[in-house]
Amino acid sequence: MSSKLFSNLPLEKAMIDNLDAMGYTEMTAIQEQSLPLSLAGEDIIAKAKTGSGKTAAFGLSMLHKLDVKKWKVQGLIMCPTRELADQVAEELRRLARFKHNIKILTLCGGMPLTPQRISLEHGAHIVVGTPGRIQDHIGKNTLDLSNVHTLILDEADRMLDMGFLDDIKQIISHMPSERQTLLFSATYPEEINFLSRTIMKNPKSVSVEEHEEKPDIVQTFYKTSESQKDAVLLNLLLHHQATSAIIFCNMKITCDEVAEYLYSAGLHAVALHGDLDQKERTEMLTLFSNGSVSVLVATDVAARGLDIKDLDLVVNYEIPNQSEVYVHRIGRTGRAGKSGIADTLYTPRDERKIPEIEEEIGESVNYGNVDSLKHNDLYRAKYVTLRIDGGKKDKLRAGDIVGAITSDNTINGDEIGNINLTAMRSYVAVDRAKAKKAFNLIRDGKMKGRNFRVHLLD
Repeated sequence: MSSKLFSNLPLEKAMIDNLDAMGYTEMTAIQEQSLPLSLAGEDIIAKAKTGSGKTAAFGLSMLHKLDVKKWKVQGLIMCPTRELADQVAEELRRLARFKHNIKILTLCGGMPLTPQRISLEHGAHIVVGTPGRIQDHIGKNTLDLSNVHTLILDEADRMLDMGFLDDIKQIISHMPSERQTLLFSATYPEEINFLSRTIMKNPKSVSVEEHEEKPDIVQTFYKTSESQKDAVLLNLLLHHQATSAIIFCNMKITCDEVAEYLYSAGLHAVALHGDLDQKERTEMLTLFSNGSVSVLVATDVAARGLDIKDLDLVVNYEIPNQSEVYVHRIGRTGRAGKSGIADTLYTPRDERKIPEIEEEIGESVNYGNVDSLKHNDLYRAKYVTLRIDGGKKDKLRAGDIVGAITSDNTINGDEIGNINLTAMRSYVAVDRAKAKKAFNLIRDGKMKGRNFRVHLLD
């Protein structure tokens, strides 16, 4: 019998059955190494990257110890970004389906405090959130951590990079000293060692060495001048006809200028940076991920935590100041065995940075000629997004939205793309040629017996 089977772990049958239904039969390497230790109550320092199955690695042991009848926060998971917190919470909810009434609450910045406070007043078993917002609730006495038996620090290295060390230590001071602490990190800088010594008891170290195949990314550097950079960027996008591209800039103001230039040229482009509030950020990412926007112009900080599949193209509008950031940027394409394209624009004053990049990637870069780029026609995003001023709080479901759009049989189900529902809003991607028709059907029709205001985002 394989030692990788979840059924070999001391978990209740309902949890094993749910894992089986999710397609989780054999453990990943990080799960196989960490779960027996965490289920035995040990503190763990685990070196593991995103995509290694780490959420189940720490989530199953937390859920295993949970007392559902006790409406107190028993588990706390801290993440560096809202996107990661949302992903972790969603995966935990799937893992928790084996038992009814497990409440998992997300507490992140950029969202109003009052609805979060009300949710906390009604009780929760597990909180997933970012350090800043968790600290806010502690300061307002709306979050009680005195019953926490399991603390998870997910992507701890990134939280330290973002300056959350003091927040983390302050939050931990409000928890029982008799608890289990599991720390997961992609890298292991000295700060992690320091943190583990101050908050953990005899932690066991677990490390999974990744032997990944080198991603298939075609990297090309194009020399240009500052005055011609925007025009060359537009030519690159038209040349590749990329339906999903991220343009990286070093500064927020540059993001705005580049996005505005591309939009005025006729491409569906938006900027993503730290000056956007959470609603704006969520909307931009929704439009990009559902195919209503082809080009996302972003800073490195804004792009942290994004989990965007099937990204066709990455363009470095500016070379980053650190060569490892270059590797991180281009690594967003060419994932899951697919090929990707990474183009970089550079000016004469940037040339000194190229040898550092070559040393970082272990090979010489390829140079392209801007005159060889094909001058293709403008291309348009496949979908247009409709924003409906109603969501989960209004009991709206994806099926209600599909039913409204297909009610007169002029729009087929396969002409409707992704549907994203939040508490107060819903977003639906519709084939560009049918978007106006879908807008009219929702505006003039009813869902759940009532009318909803709808907006065409294009």
